[in-house]
Amino acid sequence: MTNPQLDEVIERCRALIQQRFPEQEAGAAAMLLSDGTILVGTAPEAINPAVEVCHETEPYCAAHRLEQKIVASICLYRDEAGAYLVLAPCGVCQERLATHGPDVLAAVPGSDSTPVRWVPLKALMPHYWATAFDDAPLEWSSSVVTS
Repeated sequence: MTNPQLDEVIERCRALIQQRFPEQEAGAAAMLLSDGTILVGTAPEAINPAVEVCHETEPYCAAHRLEQKIVASICLYRDEAGAYLVLAPCGVCQERLATHGPDVLAAVPGSDSTPVRWVPLKALMPHYWATAFDDAPLEWSSSVVTS
């Protein structure tokens, strides 16, 4: 995977926010698939916030429909000042991404000079619970951090 591919994932995510929510605070997600396709999505608001879903849900479900592996994922939020914030995947999104293996790249906040940092999912989940079981997915059992 090349940096231009990851840059395109970031840009497609920003473009969705700009197009769908031109004048407001909002978020969106984008995912790069193993075939090079980039999927974007956002989440609707609900009357009861307890039933809202993450922005990543739409591209995650589309990847499943297309039978493609997710190789990178980002979630961005544009605040009231117009700054784009990188939101690391929440625990539920980490579990969803885990089905695609420990090497999925997840966007996390970086520094001022590099606002997006890409890290493998196994770095976010070094003690993944599923590895405690004999039937853990092979790719996860071989990525266990021992210390």
